[in-house]
Amino acid sequence: MSDKVHDWIKTTVSANDVVVFMKGTKNFPQCGFSGQVAQVLGYMGVDYKDVNVLDDMGIRDGIKTFSDWPTIPQLYVKGEFIGGCDIIREMFQQGELSALFDEKGVSYDKSKGKMPA
Repeated sequence: MSDKVHDWIKTTVSANDVVVFMKGTKNFPQCGFSGQVAQVLGYMGVDYKDVNVLDDMGIRDGIKTFSDWPTIPQLYVKGEFIGGCDIIREMFQQGELSALFDEKGVSYDKSKGKMPA
């Protein structure tokens, strides 16, 4: 994979507190898994940068080698790879995602830090 693509990814995840590499955008997800992550972060009121991997095959392939994770979407918080859809959904349901945001100093709507009962 191109060092240029990995450098761009590294710069992007370093320059933004929360980044989601996804199929589509936060306003128009183009796969169900990307849509679920966008829905969780939207519900929590998290401000995040979305990167549409469908716009660039180099980024689509590059993010998989950058993280050594085979699937998309991928969530990064303060430069750290957190996981894909299943991990994010489970962390949200358990209240672990809000704990991570608290630990990392990421702003979100604290009244919506966990899935409603």
